Amino acid sequence: MSDCLKLKKSNCKNCYKCIRYCPVKSIRFSDDQAHIIEEDCILCGECFLACPQNAKEIRRDLDVAKELIAGGKPVFVSIAPSFVANYDEISLAAMERTLKELGFAGVEETAIGATMVAKQYETIVAKKKDDVLISTCCHTVNLLIQKYYPEVIPKMAPVMSPMQAHCRDLKHRYGDIKTVFIGPCISKKAEAENCREDVDCVLTFEELSMWMEEANVEFEQGDENKDPFIARMFPTAGGILKTMTTKRPDYTYIAVDGIESCIRALNDIKQGRIRRCFIEMSACQGSCINGPVMDKKFRSPIGDYIAVSDFSGSDNLTIPPERMKNLNKKFDSLASLEVHIPDSAIEDVLKKMGKTKPEHELNCGSCGYNTCREKAKAILEGKADLTMCLPFLKEKAESFSDTIINHTPNAIIVVNENFQVQLVNKAACEMLRIKSPDEILGDHVVRVLDPSLFIKAYEKEKNTYAKKTYLAEYKKYVEQTVVYDKNYHIIICIMRDVTTETMQMSQRQELSRNTIEITDKVIEKQMRTVQEIASLLGETTAETKVALTKLKESLYD
Repeated sequence: MSDCLKLKKSNCKNCYKCIRYCPVKSIRFSDDQAHIIEEDCILCGECFLACPQNAKEIRRDLDVAKELIAGGKPVFVSIAPSFVANYDEISLAAMERTLKELGFAGVEETAIGATMVAKQYETIVAKKKDDVLISTCCHTVNLLIQKYYPEVIPKMAPVMSPMQAHCRDLKHRYGDIKTVFIGPCISKKAEAENCREDVDCVLTFEELSMWMEEANVEFEQGDENKDPFIARMFPTAGGILKTMTTKRPDYTYIAVDGIESCIRALNDIKQGRIRRCFIEMSACQGSCINGPVMDKKFRSPIGDYIAVSDFSGSDNLTIPPERMKNLNKKFDSLASLEVHIPDSAIEDVLKKMGKTKPEHELNCGSCGYNTCREKAKAILEGKADLTMCLPFLKEKAESFSDTIINHTPNAIIVVNENFQVQLVNKAACEMLRIKSPDEILGDHVVRVLDPSLFIKAYEKEKNTYAKKTYLAEYKKYVEQTVVYDKNYHIIICIMRDVTTETMQMSQRQELSRNTIEITDKVIEKQMRTVQEIASLLGETTAETKVALTKLKESLYD
C-alpha cells in the first residue's frame, strides 16, 4: 500500500482513539507511539478521522500528477461525481475548465465507468442461480473481504471498480495518454498501485483544493450541469442499485453502508444465513459522499445527497457494448496466517493486568479494544502492552500511593474544605490514639487536632511549614505542616514526631546548665587561689582579676 496512510510520530498523545475506531484493529502501539500495520490495514480512514491530534496523514501525490503533465503526454482526469457534494454549486463544466487550467488535457466523469460496471453486475446476477453477489466498487470493502473474510471471496463480483473501468476506457478511446482519478477516498491510492496500466495517479479532493490554492486558480460559477444520467448516483448509498435497471424478481437487492454494518453482513454471509441476494457494500456511512477525505469542514449528509441527486438524472447512459469488454477482475486472498493463541496464555496476561477473576474484566474499552481478552490477545501479538489498561494503571497508582502513605513514619491527615477528615494514615492513627480510620473519617478535624492551622490555610491561604507544636493531649512534640490544595479542594496535614529529639535536647540543655554551674564554682575557687598566689608574688589585684576573668570565659567556652 506504499504508505498511503502515515503517522506523524511527534503528535501521538497515547489516547488510543485510533485503535478504538479501527474496525480491524490494524494498529500497533509501542514506544508511546501508534503504528499502522500495513498488511492488516483496510484503508477505511477511520483512524484519520478520529485522531484528535491530526497524527495521521495521507500520502500526497500532487508531485506525481504534476510530473505526468510535465511528461508531454496528454493527461485525462476521471472525476468522481461526489465532487458536487464537496464543492458547492460547482458544475461539471466549471470543474473541467479549472482542471484544464491546471494542465489536464481532458475531464470525464467516473460515472461513465460506473455505468459499465453496473451492466456487468446485471449480467452476472442473471446467470446466478441461488447465491450471493457482493459489489466490488469499494476498495476498502474488497480489502476487508480479502484480508479478513477470504471464505467470502467467491461471492465478490469479479468486476473492476468504476475508477479502473473508466480509466481503461479513456486509454482505449484516446490512445497513448495518462490518467488521474480525483475523488474522496484514501483506498483508491492503494487500488491504483495494483492497476498502473489503467490508473497512473490518484488525488483526493483535498489535494485538488491545495493545488488550486497553490496555483491561484478558482472555480467559475454559473454553468448548469447538462446531460444528467442515473450513474451519477453511484457515490450515494444505494446508488449502484439505482443504476442497475434489470433486476431478477427472485433476488433481494440491498445496500449496506458503514464498515460495521458491512462486517455484520459478511459474518452472516460467511455463516450461510443469506441467500439469493445482491449486496451493494460501501465502507463509508452514506457511501462516497461521506468519504474520509471530502475536504468540506462541515459535512451535511442530507445536503450532500441532494447535491448529487440534483446532479443526476433518471435515465441510463448509453455505452456501446465494445467499450464494456475486458472488465473482469480476480480477487485473491490477502489473509495473514492466523496464529492460534491458547487460552492459558491469555489468562496469564490477564493476571498481569490484575484481572484474576471474570468480574475484574471491565471491558471498558479505554485501551481501544472491545474486551479485556481482545487486549490480552493483542499484547501476545505484539500490538499492545500492559500499560494501555487504564483501570490497571489507576489501581497500580493507587496501590503505590497507598503503600507510601501507609508506610511513611509521618502522620498524614487530609480534610476537605469543611474540615472533615477524608484520609488518615496508620502513623496518624498511632500518634493520635485512633483505633481505626473509620472512627474519624467524615468527622470534623477538631475532634483530634486544633483546627486553627487548617482554618488559616483555607481561609487566609497561608500554609504552615514545619512548625514545632506540642500536642498536650497526646504528650507529643511534632513538626506540623499544613497545606491547602485548591485544585483538589483539600487541606493536607503532615506531622513529624520529634518528641524523642525534643526530650534529648532538653536533657542535653539541662546537663549543660549543671556543668556550667559546677564549672563556675570551680572557677571561682580557682580564682581565689590564684589571687592568693598573685598577692604573694606582688601582682596587683586588678591585673589578677583581668587574667582570671579571661580564664573563666575560656572555661565557659
